[in-house]
Amino acid sequence: MESEAVYAGTAAAVVCGIVAFTLFIGRMVPLWGGGLSVGAIAAISALLAGVVAAYLGYWRSRHRPGQEWRLRIRPWKFVLDATTVALVHAALAAIFTASVFVVLQRSFDGLEVDVIIGTIAVIAATGASGYLIYLSVSDITTRKMATLLVSFMALSTLASIAAVEDEYWWEYHFSQLGTAGDFSAWMFNTTLIVAGFFVTTFTLYLHRDLTTLVDRGILEHRWAPRFMSVTFVILGVMLAGVGLFPVDVNMAVHNGCASGMAAAFAVMVLGSPYILKGLPRRFFVICYVTFAMLIGAFLLFTPIAYYNLTAFELIAFTIIFSWITVFIRFIDAVVASTADAAAPPSPPSTAAVPESVN
Repeated sequence: MESEAVYAGTAAAVVCGIVAFTLFIGRMVPLWGGGLSVGAIAAISALLAGVVAAYLGYWRSRHRPGQEWRLRIRPWKFVLDATTVALVHAALAAIFTASVFVVLQRSFDGLEVDVIIGTIAVIAATGASGYLIYLSVSDITTRKMATLLVSFMALSTLASIAAVEDEYWWEYHFSQLGTAGDFSAWMFNTTLIVAGFFVTTFTLYLHRDLTTLVDRGILEHRWAPRFMSVTFVILGVMLAGVGLFPVDVNMAVHNGCASGMAAAFAVMVLGSPYILKGLPRRFFVICYVTFAMLIGAFLLFTPIAYYNLTAFELIAFTIIFSWITVFIRFIDAVVASTADAAAPPSPPSTAAVPESVN
């Protein structure tokens, strides 16, 4: 796996390095800004190379120990699974690369580099992205999927806020980010769409973990894995719908998707003590505390009017995705902690006993 990751990073660096050399030759280009910059080319290269590396790594990792179950997934599900995993990894690499070059440009204001330095920078960023992404997708787990989802949502949303042209967007509502018609709006809506499909993707992993807990006698209801998986799929589809239908395109559908997402989340949080009966009680305490925090955040919005709608939506999104992260990691931890107990006993030792000597 390490060797293949090195090959993937090297191939990405060589191909993108040739493209960068062709674009930069005979020019002095800034690290960031303007029509052509090192950071822009590096971010685009990391995005494209990351998608290819993720697809290859995720496809080949199906044969790794513990991942063979993905070989039985239907082809269309695997394509959707691989696509969302690849897009999330590539988007994170692109955002991180762009952020680094923005910081460098502000640190070295006015600096421009020639074709050699520019090409080396693109090679370094793209090679590292290809290598790290290939390693990440080759060892994907339920816990890592949850971390990737939260990281993707947080970084992409912050990038959208940083790039928005309307500096007073926050005076309206959170969905105002998707109505500007600029790059920020495109990034915000795309983030919601990809995140929504990503939620449906790791439902495959969640269903497998919950089914394992049912088989081991931890969960009492055999229908719990399917119920939670369907609810997660609904939440993901509704989240994608919020991005597909911005508030300025179709307010009724946009609000309907947002309400559907909130309803699906409420069912999971409030229904967990019965649906997931058998889990440790402390998890259900977390569920009740989470819902209480949402109610408290809503009361601070109305009728107390301590903050506006944008602040409430930001807090609500943070609470929702924090609970999802805790839930996924908690299930993964329970599966791991019960693995030893569910393992068959070791066979008795067959070491030869030396014969007695007369």
